[in-house]
Amino acid sequence: MATYAIGDLQGCLDPLLRLLDEFKFNPAGDRLWFVGDLVNRGPASLEVLRFVRDLGTSAVTVLGNHDLHLVMQAEGYGRRNMEDTLDSILAAPDREELLSWLRHRPLFHIEDGVAMVHAGLLPSWTVEQATALALEAQSALQAPNYRDFLANMWGSMPTAWNDDLAGWDRLRVVINAMTRMRFCTPKGEMDFKAKGSPEHMPEGCMPWFLVPGRASEVHTIVCGHWSALGLRIEPNLLALDTGCLWGGRLTAVRLDDRKIFQLDCPRQVEPSGWD
Repeated sequence: MATYAIGDLQGCLDPLLRLLDEFKFNPAGDRLWFVGDLVNRGPASLEVLRFVRDLGTSAVTVLGNHDLHLVMQAEGYGRRNMEDTLDSILAAPDREELLSWLRHRPLFHIEDGVAMVHAGLLPSWTVEQATALALEAQSALQAPNYRDFLANMWGSMPTAWNDDLAGWDRLRVVINAMTRMRFCTPKGEMDFKAKGSPEHMPEGCMPWFLVPGRASEVHTIVCGHWSALGLRIEPNLLALDTGCLWGGRLTAVRLDDRKIFQLDCPRQVEPSGWD
């Protein structure tokens, strides 16, 4: 039995199937961890969603910003983008089952000292605090009145965490940190404009995982979201978005021994947005 963490798919099913063949995935014993962004911009978002859903307990996936974008679009919230490839899901006969399944995915997953999140954790958050905060946001997404949260989820303010935050502001910071963040200041002020490599970081900012004294650094964090960063393997970090959608690679890491599996992917979209 082995557990494999896999980078952002964004609607790319064929590379996923080829990668599973590469490491001889056995759904009867092996498990897959998906770092989020199952859908959007790629050619097979509907098929990816169905495939991962049908894996059942063999798969764990956390929510990414594109996954939440789909949930919001389905309810009439947020902005529709020209690059979206979500129509097949929104028109599917099993749309409601798929969207409900997606909305009930976690934002954060921890197991045996390894934690998974789509984007990152703010410097002041311990893994224990992140777990509690993720549960708060997940509860709002899964509640009968979840549309109220969706109506207030969009936006980049506040840009930093404060223990006194309440209501939609509190939940919005949790969502933004866990699904959108790349750069922040040492005090945890998030920047949402820069999407390039760390060499082009905004003034006063740094990659979230390089903030000195980050409270979660005692755990290994598995994440995606940042294709311009590329594969980054460190003692306490496995960053796995290697730009499959942009014609880069799809990457998996076997968590048991950190063996890396990669394959080249055909370009589906020009890499202008890197998100």
